[in-house]
Amino acid sequence: MNSAAAKPPAHPHKIGVNALYLIPSGVGGTEIYLRALLPALAEIDSVNQYFIFTNRETGADLVPAAPNFIHAPQPVRATSRPARLLWEQTALPLAAARLHLDAMLNPGFTAPLFCPCPQVTVFHDLQHKRHPEYFRWFDRPFWRFFLYWSARRSQALIAISSATAADLLRFYPRTPASKIHIVPHGVDPVFAGIRARRHPEPFLLAVSTLHPHKNLDRLLRAFALFRRRRPDMRLVVCGMHGFVTSPLHQLRRSLGLEEAVEFPGWIPRAQLYDLYARAWAFIYPSRFEGFGLPILEALSAGIPMACSDAEPMSGVAGDAAVKFDPEDVDAIAAAMLRITEDEALRARLAEAGPRQAAKYSWKAAAEGTLATLRGAMEAF
Repeated sequence: MNSAAAKPPAHPHKIGVNALYLIPSGVGGTEIYLRALLPALAEIDSVNQYFIFTNRETGADLVPAAPNFIHAPQPVRATSRPARLLWEQTALPLAAARLHLDAMLNPGFTAPLFCPCPQVTVFHDLQHKRHPEYFRWFDRPFWRFFLYWSARRSQALIAISSATAADLLRFYPRTPASKIHIVPHGVDPVFAGIRARRHPEPFLLAVSTLHPHKNLDRLLRAFALFRRRRPDMRLVVCGMHGFVTSPLHQLRRSLGLEEAVEFPGWIPRAQLYDLYARAWAFIYPSRFEGFGLPILEALSAGIPMACSDAEPMSGVAGDAAVKFDPEDVDAIAAAMLRITEDEALRARLAEAGPRQAAKYSWKAAAEGTLATLRGAMEAF
């Protein structure tokens, strides 16, 4: 299922990038993904033309400052999902025809169902199939319909991990395995630089949207147990405020952790880098992920880390993290103690983390994406 390298095109291709889904600070890791992937594509490809279709919320800063990357703003707001989907299904295919696009890359799950050119659609996960209980009842029909037909109508699919590829085959059994290409995320080189300037302070860092599958309720309960041994430690849970924000605030209050746990929300990247530089350790308790990008970031920064033993998180972390059962509060608390108090372990993890993270790069992700696009165009 992995993409094979392809020869450079005999003539430049016109490639559309459907960024209509992106709401700045509002879609979590899929925004980080696209903002890292596009510059990486610009680094490796100065031949093909890329037309970046954005919405009213997303500015021109998304588009790399390369002459072959062209901003194509669209007069639609992504905060209105029905309006965005309608535009994606009607106006976007017309724009593709008008520009004579050779391919369309859809990096946010959904694709125009009738498009005049071959399409590659990125699936970050199939959470709506694995955990439909985490979706609002009125959102589930949209996810089921558009993701199913996007998978059917696209010439190729990119899965960001082997686990997501397996889910595509499991839940969409009519999808040929040859259609799925595994292209993992990369990690921003800035995190390697953070390692050299780390000055740990007594707090644990978790980078996570406040959604149910992130398992933050168990994290808070485990942290309350952990604080019995380490009352000096704080917890910072940094990420977009999601569906369980209010219950988590109530749980924090009921556990007496209001002074010890912070939920700063989505913050600028520079501020996030500072948290990585200062964190004593990193914790990632999620029950389900398509990849787990913050794990790579923490590894690259050399932060002693503990994470869920579920895939694909366990595979991403390799032997550079303490693993725990995300369903077991006591196991999470025990992992916290190990990564904060065992100095020999902390030193080993700080050394192993950057080596593990070095296996992933946005350049490799861009190369895999471009190879998949070329293959889709050749097969069309």
